[in-house]
Amino acid sequence: MGLGRHWSPEVVRVDRELKECAVLSNEQLLNYEQVGFIPAVDVMSADEALVIRRSLEAFEATQGGQLDASQRSRAFLLFKWLDDLIRDPRVLDPIEQLIGPNILCWSTIFWIKEAGSQSFVDWHQDNTYWGLSSRRVVTAWFAISDASTEAGCMGVIPGTHNGDTLAHEDTYDKNNMLSRGQRIMNLDKDKAVLMPLRAGQMSLHNYCLAHGSGPNVSADRRMGVSMHFMPPETSQVVGSWDCASLVRGVDTYQHFVHAPRPRFDMDPESVAFHEKAATAMRDVLYAGAQQKLARL
Repeated sequence: MGLGRHWSPEVVRVDRELKECAVLSNEQLLNYEQVGFIPAVDVMSADEALVIRRSLEAFEATQGGQLDASQRSRAFLLFKWLDDLIRDPRVLDPIEQLIGPNILCWSTIFWIKEAGSQSFVDWHQDNTYWGLSSRRVVTAWFAISDASTEAGCMGVIPGTHNGDTLAHEDTYDKNNMLSRGQRIMNLDKDKAVLMPLRAGQMSLHNYCLAHGSGPNVSADRRMGVSMHFMPPETSQVVGSWDCASLVRGVDTYQHFVHAPRPRFDMDPESVAFHEKAATAMRDVLYAGAQQKLARL
């Protein structure tokens, strides 16, 4: 993948001092606008993250030890703990500073790499395939387990969220975790920096930013979930129907059907809604694709 060095203030200066309740400093906000990301924000303790991991792995154990492909996306409709996470003030307070007080969560996606797995995420920009009209969508990537360099943490290329979207190609590589195995063509990777996270931390990045991750060569699973937040003026320009969860504030635009909240894990009402929601997301991601792989 050609992922590069660790994040360093010599590359682009970012204030790493985290305030109480994970409120971002003015310098962090400025640097987010300039480089497109914030490398590490404390959300919860490792012990609290371990409770989440155990809940997820207990569910996986009921069906052979892993999630089904369709359960990777929009699982806030399946698991109450994930619906709680996308509404947690420790997650949303920084998001509000970036996009304002009215916040929709478009989707969540699990990113799980088994120990020793060759699975990777090639360099890409999410705005290429998600059909969302806004360039202000923010991804919060939450580490359920440690996402170290060895485990295949995310890397980013600063500043690539500005300007035109880069040309992509679909590879359908069996080890590429993306829906089409997409990758950016002719990308200069020399400026790439890595963003390792401890369990309970999250990184933030603009979804137009070029990012990717390498394989997991560590002895533990790398378990994470990305949460994708957008201002409510955003609309879906590819699909004919789409949904989102209103997690803070109000939605006066009503461009998305508001998803129900699960009362408990695998709540039949929200599970039924998830089937439609996951299908709609796949239709958007695979629009115009030559192949449809069972990855989401």
